[in-house]
Amino acid sequence: MGFLSGKKILIVGVASKLSIASGIAEACYREGAELAFTYQNEKLKSRVEGFAENWGSKITLPCDVADDAQIESVFSDLSQQWDGLDGIVHAVGFAPSHELDGNYVDVTTREGFKIAHDISSYSFVALAKGGREMMQGRHGALLTLTYLGSERTMPNYNVMGLAKASLEANVRYMARSLGPEGTRVNGVSAGPIRTLAASGIKSFRRMLDYNEKQTPLRHNTTIDEVGDASAFLLSNLARGITGEILYVDGGFNTTAMGDLNDE
Repeated sequence: MGFLSGKKILIVGVASKLSIASGIAEACYREGAELAFTYQNEKLKSRVEGFAENWGSKITLPCDVADDAQIESVFSDLSQQWDGLDGIVHAVGFAPSHELDGNYVDVTTREGFKIAHDISSYSFVALAKGGREMMQGRHGALLTLTYLGSERTMPNYNVMGLAKASLEANVRYMARSLGPEGTRVNGVSAGPIRTLAASGIKSFRRMLDYNEKQTPLRHNTTIDEVGDASAFLLSNLARGITGEILYVDGGFNTTAMGDLNDE
């Protein structure tokens, strides 16, 4: 039996086999969790259904996280199939592509700022609101994904850095709000990974090359590494952990300067 055996977990954000959400789903499935998934639109429906089948799930529900009515429908439909919910994985982030290319002050707009914060940060608490009733009394966990760009400037990351900073504050305030109910809230700050979302950031390949050389473990983060750490945080093994950001980045966040012997 895996350490998530008997747990029911909703995963929001699977878009491809390379997405971090896929790594989390794989780890949760391996550890015995029963999974459900959402898809953003009809274009992604069949793809997500195929992924879900591979992880033993027939539950795929439409959900645009910018639409409160759709979020409400997700949990209404899910409650017809499950008697409760033990975890929600929020693997969602978005900013218009033109906001992720160039000087921050030059390219940031009011509308782009609003969209980035709505989709990347507010949607996490919106999902928590929607799933709150189903999670009552189950000592479950909410999990989101963030990045070091929330704390330090990164080339072209721009408004997403601010949205991730908002998301990390969200983790702490949600942990304080939901803790008395027994629900934990945490985030994983993953190193850069070549995903569909990351492909929208200009010069991302160069960021990966630099990261690999400067990371203490000398390799870029994988979705499997993030998946294993996430499965742990969703499990009872992490029952004393809430309001935290766990770095899964090979130690990159601990470095201030690269090895001077590296050329």
